[in-house]
Amino acid sequence: MSHFQPELRQRAEELVALYPRSRSAMLPLLHLAQEQDGYLSEAGIEEVASLTGTTSADVRGTASFYDMFHLEPVGKYVVGVCTNIACLLAGGEEFLEHASSTLGCAVGATSDDGLFTLEETECLADCDKAPCVQVNHRYVRTTTPESFDALVGELRAGAHDADIPSHGTLIRVKRSGGLRASHDEIREQRASSSAARAKRAEGTS
Repeated sequence: MSHFQPELRQRAEELVALYPRSRSAMLPLLHLAQEQDGYLSEAGIEEVASLTGTTSADVRGTASFYDMFHLEPVGKYVVGVCTNIACLLAGGEEFLEHASSTLGCAVGATSDDGLFTLEETECLADCDKAPCVQVNHRYVRTTTPESFDALVGELRAGAHDADIPSHGTLIRVKRSGGLRASHDEIREQRASSSAARAKRAEGTS
């Protein structure tokens, strides 16, 4: 039985079908797993391993390389505060300390109410709004302690639910463009390509 919900399982199978090797779909599948669970659960990792023909160790090793993936549960909102050079000069470290105090958790930890996880990040590429802050990878541009505290209160009240979904959801508007081909068409094209490669190989041997 699939760990993915039916809609996500269908999206996962469509993703795998886009790649000549199922292993190549690992990263987008990890995003799907995190979208469902909020982090990469053991069941989610096993599902991705099954879909890509790899092992759970392979999947976990890949996921651990990327900051966007979390191997342990995190809060509904993952707050990232940049302390790279531009933000550092604009008070990034002091801002991070203030965020820790406001959220009631240390850097790298989750608040007791389970709502917030606080992270110190590298450059978030919004240097003209230093110190830069993101919530679930969305720019919030709260550059003062006062505006940060106001944002936290709004998040607790659900005032930003339309703009900032729970952690794990990268996009909520599914694309209607891009590659659209049936599984049969993809299989036929791959078979034709494989046959052409084999024929060229015979000619050069």
